[in-house]
Amino acid sequence: MSDTTAELLVRGADLVATCDAQRREIAGGWVAVSGGVVSAVGEAGDPPPAAQRTIDASGCLVTPGLVNTHHHMYQNLTRAYAPALGGGLFEWLTTLYPLWARLDEQGAYLSAWVGLAELALGGCTTSTDHLYVHPHGGGDLIAAEIAAATELGMRFHPTRGSMSLGQSAGGLPPDEVCQPPDEILAESERLVATHHDRSPTAMVRIALAPCSPFSVGTELMTATAELAERLDVRLHTHLAEDPGEDGFCIEMFGMRPVDYFEQCGWGSDRSWIAHGVQPNPAEIVRLGQWGTGVAHCPSSNLILGVGLAPVRELRAAGVRVGLGVDGSASADSASMWTEARNALLVGRLRDGLRHSSPERGLDSGRPGSQPETAAELSEGRYFTARDALEIATRGGAGCLGRSGEIGELSVGACGDLVVWQLDGPAFAGALSDPIEAWLRCGPLGARDTIVAGRLVVSDGRLVHPALDERLAAHRRTAAAMQRA
Repeated sequence: MSDTTAELLVRGADLVATCDAQRREIAGGWVAVSGGVVSAVGEAGDPPPAAQRTIDASGCLVTPGLVNTHHHMYQNLTRAYAPALGGGLFEWLTTLYPLWARLDEQGAYLSAWVGLAELALGGCTTSTDHLYVHPHGGGDLIAAEIAAATELGMRFHPTRGSMSLGQSAGGLPPDEVCQPPDEILAESERLVATHHDRSPTAMVRIALAPCSPFSVGTELMTATAELAERLDVRLHTHLAEDPGEDGFCIEMFGMRPVDYFEQCGWGSDRSWIAHGVQPNPAEIVRLGQWGTGVAHCPSSNLILGVGLAPVRELRAAGVRVGLGVDGSASADSASMWTEARNALLVGRLRDGLRHSSPERGLDSGRPGSQPETAAELSEGRYFTARDALEIATRGGAGCLGRSGEIGELSVGACGDLVVWQLDGPAFAGALSDPIEAWLRCGPLGARDTIVAGRLVVSDGRLVHPALDERLAAHRRTAAAMQRA
């Protein structure tokens, strides 16, 4: 134990799930934070340091802060937009693009503020955002988002998204939300120079993120990969999300999406993709060999009906799989707890299909096979709450290039952690395993969300006092965007 007084001590937890390299789970453990980083993690019998502030975590599970690896925060301005419901991905996009063309700095700021507040209430401490709609004359939308994150005290990885292939050039989006490649590349470089922090405790980092193969041209995909290499920043895009994407890429480029991804110079450990639902077995192996990450977005995949992502196969191939809430006009809810629970449920459903339905191409065992012993279950044949927690923490850190910095509770890691209260009627009788109870009971929001040792959510409430004011302004802005 250090003689130095900690700035924050979280003690007395029923369980501390560190998600560190050893996957330690400490009954009765405690976590100390100083200078924005974890300064000590202790066992129940270890005397904790003195602290300026102590949080009692009795009856609680303590985890690292959850890491959101894919989002479109501006879309909460068109959440559950009725005219877009009921169609497939492409129909959904073409309905909403004209509304999103009205986005400006005020809309970007308010949607990011509300989106990040919602994420914090669900236990998220680090979030990325994929803002790819940049209407002509809309202003500096990324700077507006960063201002919102700074106000709230959230760790933020905005990505400079882009679309260059408008309808007049055979793409999906309207021309008014597209930009020429030279303008996109210059703006990307400016944002990195202005905002990107390379320190291990960075609160803001920038990544480059052309939207998708059906909304940007080959020139921009290739040039963005080259720029990211030169600037040493990460790359993000949608890939292998929908079966329609296969046909589009074959028709436009003469190859499948993963082949096109590689041809454009994106097949590397600098990249992480959103969704990754449709890669075939050989493509999964290639993604793993490259070290490319995948943001798993189970709620959005279910709502848009694009399929069940091969999460087990991706992880087995060495792919760093994180968790993403996706856009608030498709997933509609920005709760990382909800995404973790849906990852658990979808993972178990897919495991069941693997074992019982070989004709679906998901099964490596005999038809109708089921786990025969508890040992088979514990060996990971079926997805567990611990798998979901690891994806939501360590996996997300890997996607964002921050392994060892976020997504775990270890000495020197960022002081980002969540206290989850496991009591009340929903948890009555859930005594044997706090981590399984955390996801299988509920629904659950964070009791306390801590970023860099500072409370963003305390006792289930956002600490920042302006929530009601921001929600009222957000409602006015959303109404204006949705006005016919």
